[in-house]
Amino acid sequence: METFVLAGGCFWCLDAVYRTLKGVQDVVSGYTGGTKPNPTYEEVCANTTGHAEAVQVTFDPSVIPAEIILDAFFTLHDPRQLNRQGNDIGTQYRSAMYYANEDQKKQFEAAFERASEHWDGGLVTTIEPLGDFYPAEEYHQNFFAKNPGQGYCLAVALPKVNKVRKGFSQYVLAS
Repeated sequence: METFVLAGGCFWCLDAVYRTLKGVQDVVSGYTGGTKPNPTYEEVCANTTGHAEAVQVTFDPSVIPAEIILDAFFTLHDPRQLNRQGNDIGTQYRSAMYYANEDQKKQFEAAFERASEHWDGGLVTTIEPLGDFYPAEEYHQNFFAKNPGQGYCLAVALPKVNKVRKGFSQYVLAS
């Protein structure tokens, strides 16, 4: 198993997308990249902790290649938007990849280069060493599946899920 920590806007969207892919064993929504231990959602949203909303994606690379996990990341959000995704504005919504070792750093850099070829304009995604990762509150875990009719899920998360399903159909779990 391998685990990547990725931030690309609201963690509900990343969580929803990665849970649809074969080989993904676990997705944990949480906070990383900041300074306050064990931050709360309210503290992160108040921009007092420096943390980003992120997901910890654990997957089996013999089922789904690491490149697919990373290419899906660059498909499901706009890596050109600084400290925001659409109407979600703030540093907690930044685009960032947090590496646990040098091999991950190289994989992230290669994915960044691949993405640069497909997006017009400069990418603002940062590639940073992974510090502490704090799981978000329980109600944020698997939010999309628990709240499929919620407005944000329908308007923001579902289109991202559908975009990845279309682009990576051979890796999508059967419905």
